[in-house]
Amino acid sequence: MDYKFLDKVVYQIVRETVWDTPGYGGDSLDDYRIYGPFVGDDYRWLPYNYMMNPTISDLQSFEKHCKGVYGLNKEESEYVWGEWRKIIKDKIDG
Repeated sequence: MDYKFLDKVVYQIVRETVWDTPGYGGDSLDDYRIYGPFVGDDYRWLPYNYMMNPTISDLQSFEKHCKGVYGLNKEESEYVWGEWRKIIKDKIDG
């Protein structure tokens, strides 16, 4: 795997991701919502626990996005997912 390229993909997806507590008014992690380019056909808000417990469908959408936009295979997409998840979690936690 070309980790240099994959890390660029990770940081691009991080830049395209927004996290906030839109109208929920709390500071707990459960109040955070994530807005990303890789869920379904368009952006939508997702609960924070999406990162912790994604559904098979969510992961397939992420893989589809990575394949369609960046030409990644399943293994590369899994690497990008893991790195993206760690970065976003660190930013929210910290």
